[in-house]
Amino acid sequence: VHDGRSLVTADLLADTDAVVAGKPFTVLVRMRQAEGWHTYWKYEGDSGLPTSITWTLPEGFEAGPIQWPVPMRLVEPGDLQVYAFKNEVLLPVEIRPPQTLSSSEVTLRAKVSWLVCEKICIPGSAELDLSLPVSTGKAGPANEELFTLARARLPFAQGLPYALTWKAEENAVSLRIKGVPAGVNPDFFPLPPQGVVAGHVRVSEENGEFVVRVPFEGDVPSGLGGLLVFQNGDEPLRAWEVSMASTPILSATRPAVSGSLWKFLGYGFLGGLILNLMPCVLPVISLKVFGFIKQAGESRTRIFQMGLAFFAGILAWFLGLAGVIIGLKMVGHEVTWAFQFQSPLFILVMSAIVFVFALNLFGVFEILLPGKAGAGLSELGNREGLAGAFFQGVFATILATPCTAPFLGTALAFAFAQSPAVIFLMFASIALGMGSPYLLLAAKPGWLSYLPRPGLWMVRVKEFMGFLLIATLLWLLWVLGNQRGIEAVIGAAALLLVLAVVCWIKGAFYDRGARPGAAIAALFMLALGAWFVLPGLAAALKSTPSSSGQIAGPKEGIPWQPFTEPLLQASAGGDRIVLVDFTAQWCLTCKFNEKTAINTSAVREWMTANQVLPIKADWTSGDPAITRALASFGRVGVPLYVIYPAGDASKPVVLPELITEQIVLEGLREAASRSTPPHPKPWIP
Repeated sequence: VHDGRSLVTADLLADTDAVVAGKPFTVLVRMRQAEGWHTYWKYEGDSGLPTSITWTLPEGFEAGPIQWPVPMRLVEPGDLQVYAFKNEVLLPVEIRPPQTLSSSEVTLRAKVSWLVCEKICIPGSAELDLSLPVSTGKAGPANEELFTLARARLPFAQGLPYALTWKAEENAVSLRIKGVPAGVNPDFFPLPPQGVVAGHVRVSEENGEFVVRVPFEGDVPSGLGGLLVFQNGDEPLRAWEVSMASTPILSATRPAVSGSLWKFLGYGFLGGLILNLMPCVLPVISLKVFGFIKQAGESRTRIFQMGLAFFAGILAWFLGLAGVIIGLKMVGHEVTWAFQFQSPLFILVMSAIVFVFALNLFGVFEILLPGKAGAGLSELGNREGLAGAFFQGVFATILATPCTAPFLGTALAFAFAQSPAVIFLMFASIALGMGSPYLLLAAKPGWLSYLPRPGLWMVRVKEFMGFLLIATLLWLLWVLGNQRGIEAVIGAAALLLVLAVVCWIKGAFYDRGARPGAAIAALFMLALGAWFVLPGLAAALKSTPSSSGQIAGPKEGIPWQPFTEPLLQASAGGDRIVLVDFTAQWCLTCKFNEKTAINTSAVREWMTANQVLPIKADWTSGDPAITRALASFGRVGVPLYVIYPAGDASKPVVLPELITEQIVLEGLREAASRSTPPHPKPWIP
């Protein structure tokens, strides 16, 4: 006959030889079990009871939670799966003493209760105590070997080397694991919310990826977590703590994307059409309008050819972008809309292109195309003008890609989850939508008769367009500064200075006959720039600046909290309404919305009066956590605005891409009405 205490012996040890006021230390509950018997993990599985510790501590002392080691999965009679420990169990707990201690010795007492099982189960408990002297100086280590072993048995909290994708299914949750090397076998020990029982976990391999499936009876719980465990031959188990919180906006609430392919292609067309009106594109649309003005005196055939060339540039960029996205997806990368604007190098290259185009419009030099001598980009009447129109189409489209217009987000979310053929079709549909106004204007050249007749005024208009491009350049440099700090902006400005001198040499000397000397001078300037500018600029682009090194915008008046997965997981569904603004510094639509619809006195007053928690998810540099959050709502780009009611994270209010102050206030009021209990604060109209 056994009793629980005779099967388990327990003692209490500390990692320090003395207690210092205000300095946390760790104690260890060590449990040694009889051969063949086991106690249980914090989630016991189909049967059992977790070990618990009840502390009696001196005044002012606090005890943290049990730091659970990695258990093992056991199958008991009746096909019951449990998560348990055999032999020796080490349970660390952090103890936090107060800032002042008046006694010379402290005693910690703990009542440890367990259920120990083999073929039968027997409850047991032990009253443990540990006395430690109080030191006014430094404390020395104690039981180092045992605590090293205890830490080695704990799971990792971060640094998982594999990509995870959670998916809520009917009565189950699946977890897809990418990048697991051959010979490594994954397993999953679930940790469902209190009172929820998980079914038997199944692990399968599909197309080189492992899929973990956890069934449940009834509704899928929000907040499922657990241990992702890996075994590699005879090597010890390695485990990571994972949770659906790693996709903080739970995929169980993700809106379904359903419907016919034609419907989503229609969405893509409408989204591309609306792109022409988005703040991202407006600075460069004027370039094409200027081109149509210059074409007013040409033949219908020639004008139509120019429109086709411009559309071909739009189509070429979109299809090229589709090809890059498909290629990255095939090698396992997570790609999104406007991913290129998350690259500081891309921003730098675009800044250089915009600046050179602006210098061209100012008349500093002429961009000459291959073919006839002296044929410039502005000469739209000759054969090379088709190439000019083509590259204008490419240029306008590059600057359009940061935007997610209405309808475009839904279409792209659908396309990114489909086959390569569907992705190409979707991007072609978006290109057709964006290029259709220019095709229509080119096909109806009679409408051009309403434009002013060509004349000297066109030179002034061209120069004015250069100032619009300089404004675009300032925006790009601001984005670069927010990504990599003021050093990157200074380096980029130095590079632009070098390019300006080279362009001036070309226009003032090379194009006027002094070609050998001008070419040597231009090469010298480029070499000088490469020697003095590029090393520092390259270092700045690779750096990750602190917030103090970034270019700060004006104070917004809203106390935004930086987005983190733990913050959103802890706040969504809490006792406050939560507003999450998914934005990026390169998204002009986002900035327009923030200035005109969010950072207004009425919205600020409503948020203050109703204690709304504002969270800003800045996607400027492609934060993977924000990418996962966007994907959980079926989005591949910004802007996105989500409002969580207090007490209910399952049904957030999602606002459209283009918003007004009234839309934001209505969304906040709707969230307040959904709050449980209803939000008690008064509303400000």
